[in-house]
Amino acid sequence: MHLIDIAGGIAAHRHARSQVVTVAVDNLDFLYPIRVGELVVLRAHITRAFRTSMEVEVRVYREDYLTGERQQTSSAFVTYVALDAAGKRQEVPPLITRTQEEKRRYREALARRRQRLAFAARAHRRYFEKS
Repeated sequence: MHLIDIAGGIAAHRHARSQVVTVAVDNLDFLYPIRVGELVVLRAHITRAFRTSMEVEVRVYREDYLTGERQQTSSAFVTYVALDAAGKRQEVPPLITRTQEEKRRYREALARRRQRLAFAARAHRRYFEKS
């Protein structure tokens, strides 16, 4: 999970050209283990840039270093917020989508964001109802 956050953070930083902080990780699915002696390959790409936040999809693969065979082992969607030098949120550049696949991921990111925000609102209400 640490490597996922690093790879996602690098992608977000490169897009925003600013410091970024992790604000959410969702849909972290483990499909297969990575065994000792196998290489770990991570691929991260921005799926959507909002005003100050970005969603990054990170896919993890195991690779046999002798044969080069790769198999996806896990994936996650991670949300980062861009910060200025004072630590305040700052706007990020829009994401330019070119391929049909990028456009599909862009659309799907909005639905995930809405779910994420609704879940956070419910959790916030439950927390303060108990206090």
